[in-house]
Amino acid sequence: MDDILAGLNEQQREAVTAPPGPILVLAGPGSGKTRVLTHRIAYLVRHWGVPPFRILAVTFTNKAAREMRERTERLLGGSLHGATIGTFHSVCARILRQDGERVGLGRGFVIYDSGDQRNIIRTVIRQLDLDDKLYPPASAHAAISRAKNELLPPEQFPIRSYRDEVYRRIYEAYQKTLRANQGVDFDDLLMLTVQLLREHPDVREAYQRRWQHLLVDEFQDTNMAQYEIVRLLAGPEQSVFVVGDEDQSIYAFRGADYRNVQRFRQDFPNARVILLEENYRSTPLILEAANAVISRNPYRTPKTLRTRRKGGPKIVVYEAYNEIEEAQFVVDEIARLVAAGEANPGDIAIMYRTNAQSRALEEAFVARNMPYRLVGATRFYERREIKDVLAYLRIVHNPDDALSLNRIINVPPRRIGKRTATALFAHAEREGVSPYRVLQALARGEKIPGVGMSGERALLDFFDMWEGWLDMREHMGMGSLLNQIITDVRYFAYLDDSTEEGRSRIENVQELIGVAETYNEMGPDGLPLFLEEVALVSDVDELPEEVGAPVLLTLHMAKGLEFPVVFITGLEEGLLPHSRSLEDPEGLAEERRLFYVGMTRAKDRLYLLYTFRRTRYGMDDMNTPSRFLKDIPEHVIEGEGTLEGRRQQAIARETRWPRAFDESSAPAGPRYRVGERVRHKVFGEGIVIETRDSRGDQEITVAFEEVGVKHLLASLAPLERLPG
Repeated sequence: MDDILAGLNEQQREAVTAPPGPILVLAGPGSGKTRVLTHRIAYLVRHWGVPPFRILAVTFTNKAAREMRERTERLLGGSLHGATIGTFHSVCARILRQDGERVGLGRGFVIYDSGDQRNIIRTVIRQLDLDDKLYPPASAHAAISRAKNELLPPEQFPIRSYRDEVYRRIYEAYQKTLRANQGVDFDDLLMLTVQLLREHPDVREAYQRRWQHLLVDEFQDTNMAQYEIVRLLAGPEQSVFVVGDEDQSIYAFRGADYRNVQRFRQDFPNARVILLEENYRSTPLILEAANAVISRNPYRTPKTLRTRRKGGPKIVVYEAYNEIEEAQFVVDEIARLVAAGEANPGDIAIMYRTNAQSRALEEAFVARNMPYRLVGATRFYERREIKDVLAYLRIVHNPDDALSLNRIINVPPRRIGKRTATALFAHAEREGVSPYRVLQALARGEKIPGVGMSGERALLDFFDMWEGWLDMREHMGMGSLLNQIITDVRYFAYLDDSTEEGRSRIENVQELIGVAETYNEMGPDGLPLFLEEVALVSDVDELPEEVGAPVLLTLHMAKGLEFPVVFITGLEEGLLPHSRSLEDPEGLAEERRLFYVGMTRAKDRLYLLYTFRRTRYGMDDMNTPSRFLKDIPEHVIEGEGTLEGRRQQAIARETRWPRAFDESSAPAGPRYRVGERVRHKVFGEGIVIETRDSRGDQEITVAFEEVGVKHLLASLAPLERLPG
């Protein structure tokens, strides 16, 4: 046993050697949970004489499953032949291949991927004669998936509105289509396995006899269906060994339910609970800060991370003036650490709450010609929705750009079918002109071969919008023009499918609008300059995708990773915690867990950043530092003073902003009073609702009648006072 138990601490040894039975291991970040799982399997085989084929171990990724098997085999010095180690979905697929006929599923069933599922739902919506704009396929798919995760068949789909009734009908027709084709989706693998085990005791007991020892990784990430599978597979001996941590449950949007930890305690009242609190990753100061943050959450098992490590630098809390200075601080500090030999580029991660936040960071890296890697997401300017919007801007800048037109001619769908679009582009090629010139001719009464009356109307409707944008580009600022295009084509409605991905796509476009707003004052020159600079930024593909580069990733993607140096950006109310969670106690608790997960990725150095102002969704607003920062003890933070003191330092640094203007060239500008009526040459008329002195200039906040609230510098804004 020495080789299996060697190097384990007291709590790990207790978990590994515990007699078979229900065991709940609550493993804090960096406490060696994978080690405990692999050593537990090896101990069952070596000490208890359990044949490997009696063991079932489930986790959430194929990579984790492979790692678990490889590490256990190294411990045993031989093969684990016969042991079942895999994801929940792969294990359920195996069960259904064997016994799925008992629930009406043939052995040759097909598993449809996400794209197939959406195509089926799209077809079903057409068959039901429904409007896919009112009932987007992605939204219907998300509703069906949530129901399946809660083990609700179509007849039990909860009806709270007419939309729910429509989704129930889509769900019912979708299931019929799947079954008619002997197909299942990912959620069916779980749901049908639960049905099989519930309705057929002989099948359930057979699997209980086969898998007498069940181990589950990342237990806090299980949904209701997965928890029920664990409960049903637990045999009379109830040798169920689950490892998780309520404090790291951050995937509620995928159906994960941290309350399964409490359900386990209720369903297995004799369960032995073991805490893993010794952290092998982070410095004492980082752990003290993380403990202070997570201790504020309710409904958790109290535990305190500790480490045998000594020393380590204090946590840096930095307030930047805006997201541009925030990104600049990050790249400057990375350059300093690398130059001083205090870190390697590949040791560093920059984390954020939303994908849209990567934009300023990516631009800062490109500006310094510093390589970076973007993990788990597409580069900002390569994302589908960003490329769509840029394509619209390109056809406004250059109407003869046929490639950009081809991308968006029916995005969002506008009744320009594939046949009509093909005929348009083919005719343009035959005539040797651009499709734009063909549309001009169509507007004059000429015909396009192969295009019928309905196709002509759809093309002319689009052409009318396009001509309107071409007129606007001469007198409208970039941000306003982009807003108008997005409004005209109802692009946000197209993206809004009630899923987390849809909301993230909308945030990305809103981030792009914010960038465009900075070109407003350049007039007609703003559009070509904007497109040129965006093209240069998107050339980051030329940078090496090497391991030795800093990593940019969302906090959700950071789970399970660790880095010597971690920057967490955007620690502001509305970002982290996210605005969607502010009125929801459960959501707020998950945001706190998300911050905790990010903090505990850091081994040696932790930087926490927020901004005094941030441009979001085209609005430049002052920020409130995240409430989570107030929970961190001051003595673990570098420097003296409170958060308020750092805020004053940031305001003092504002005297260097914007950097395009030095002390001598900054004009004093006119002065405005609250309540004064003004007119802006682009935004129209409005009322001054707030003023603030800024380095001899004046920042003014104006509520415009047509475009809403804007924040302007008095010396630069093209304003005129109005009487009254």
